[in-house]
Amino acid sequence: MSKIAINIGPVSITWYSICILTGIILAGIVINKEAKKNNISSAFVTNLVFWCVVFGILGARIYYVLFNLDYYSAAPIEIIKVWNGGLAIHGGIIAGVITLIIYCKKYGVNVLKMIDIAAPGLILAQAIGRWGNFFNAEAHGGAVSRAFLEGLHLPEFIINGMHINGNYYHPTFLYESILCLIGFFVLIGVRSLKNTKLGATTSIYLIWYGLVRFFVESLRTDSLMLGNIKMAQLISVFMVILGIIMFIITKIKCNNYNEEKAAKNEIKY
Repeated sequence: MSKIAINIGPVSITWYSICILTGIILAGIVINKEAKKNNISSAFVTNLVFWCVVFGILGARIYYVLFNLDYYSAAPIEIIKVWNGGLAIHGGIIAGVITLIIYCKKYGVNVLKMIDIAAPGLILAQAIGRWGNFFNAEAHGGAVSRAFLEGLHLPEFIINGMHINGNYYHPTFLYESILCLIGFFVLIGVRSLKNTKLGATTSIYLIWYGLVRFFVESLRTDSLMLGNIKMAQLISVFMVILGIIMFIITKIKCNNYNEEKAAKNEIKY
């Protein structure tokens, strides 16, 4: 059950909701700032982010529910209780990307350029959203000792938050949050380089988050399973492979472009 942050009459606002909303808002600001550098209007970005969020949350929920059909078929009313957790980020990414492709195609915006622009904002939202899992006491790793957590020099409130049903657990939400935050700065740094080519930011996001999630998932105890395989790890492997292929293709195209440019300059000379 998600912890309540604010009660306004009959309406309760959970910490989980606040974390998700904060991540969305900050991601929107980052994406809009990056889009302006590419002469893409704020109106386009605002509408795009809105629809990506709507369908992304829907996709994340459907993905999670499909892997927990036994529970939700017995209690279908629980499907709508998103505030209690149960959003699978991979389902959200898939639905969000599909929405982005359709929207960009409709308005004639380069799809890969827009994904490049959106990637830093997305990983920032992931870093913030993971704190919702902390407040829900979910998505943690295996049992550890209090001494282990103290050895990580964690704040007391995190150590206490990892004390669930009499045991202490790996704060995997924190591992992923920190690594995603580092990834955000890496992607922003890549985008600030003058010679960054189309697709490079997306490829680095895929590789970075794929590796991060594969590591984090190895520690988690609540993974969505496909037989004996952790689904998140399987998708992470696919993300890393796709990212490497994209990076190589980008590098080859860049080298070919430079060679053609050099050849033209030699002819002109």
